[in-house]
Amino acid sequence: MRLGCRQSGARQRGSTMVAVFWLMSILGIAVFSVITLVKFESDLVASQTQGTRARHLAEMGIAVGANPVVRRDDPILRQVFEGGGEGFSCQLASEADKIDINYLLSNQDPIADDKGWLRELFFDWGLELTDAQDLVDALVDWVDAGDTEELNGAEAPYYENLGFLDRPFNRPFYNLDEMKFVRGFDLLEAANPNWKDWFTIWTQSGLDVNEASADKIARVLNVSIDDADVIPETVRGADGILGTDDDQPFQSVEAAAGPGGAIFMTEEEFAQNGHRITVNSPTVRIESTGWSGDVKRRVTIVIRNREGNPTLLERREEIVQ
Repeated sequence: MRLGCRQSGARQRGSTMVAVFWLMSILGIAVFSVITLVKFESDLVASQTQGTRARHLAEMGIAVGANPVVRRDDPILRQVFEGGGEGFSCQLASEADKIDINYLLSNQDPIADDKGWLRELFFDWGLELTDAQDLVDALVDWVDAGDTEELNGAEAPYYENLGFLDRPFNRPFYNLDEMKFVRGFDLLEAANPNWKDWFTIWTQSGLDVNEASADKIARVLNVSIDDADVIPETVRGADGILGTDDDQPFQSVEAAAGPGGAIFMTEEEFAQNGHRITVNSPTVRIESTGWSGDVKRRVTIVIRNREGNPTLLERREEIVQ
């Protein structure tokens, strides 16, 4: 009898110990979860705080870069604070180092044949020739004011069949991303994901030869890269760096290219291609990256007439990984 009681008591004590262990485990898991959650919330708040600070620093860089007395090689464009833990880096560039797509699509001069130029560009980027022609015609239909369809274009009936009753917009592009709405543009984006490096909507002009790379100059003028190299080599001066005191920018399109230009072109060649270049464009892109700890924010603005009475054309903000 006593033996049975002792065994029963032992079993009860064993069950109690198991229950205690289970309870301790559950409490441990709960405490760990709370600690993890608190750490997550703390990290989130810290990240948000640093993100706000990084954006403020980027805006500080924009304010510095927008000052017309600041040159692109000025050391004030990069500032570091808190022992390197935060700061900003600002870059100045011409928006006309890209070509205005609205400017090209609105030019109906048959001698210039900008439609043909775009077709060849898209073909060289990897599109089939027929797809390139179809896309160019669809782009023209998108920006022109009428309802008359280009030979291989796309007007309202095409988009209505897809359920879009407000397309095409029949106006110039207000944003480069609007180009993605045009029939066939997905093919171009797949062929050249970096197509935005070539186009802008803000300059109302051709490519600024004082700012553009040799490969872009060669493309817009339909000359070899070897011939085009003379432009950036001349502009950058002896030190080979753009934006320094020894720069020698061209003051006219004719001095850069044409019968008497640095790039020799016949009068006929210049008539066909010369309108795609310009010099000393007043449209400037200011890109500023601010950082606080490991968090970075980038602010980019495009302004016209930075030297006086500037007009803000575009502002973008992005998270930098």
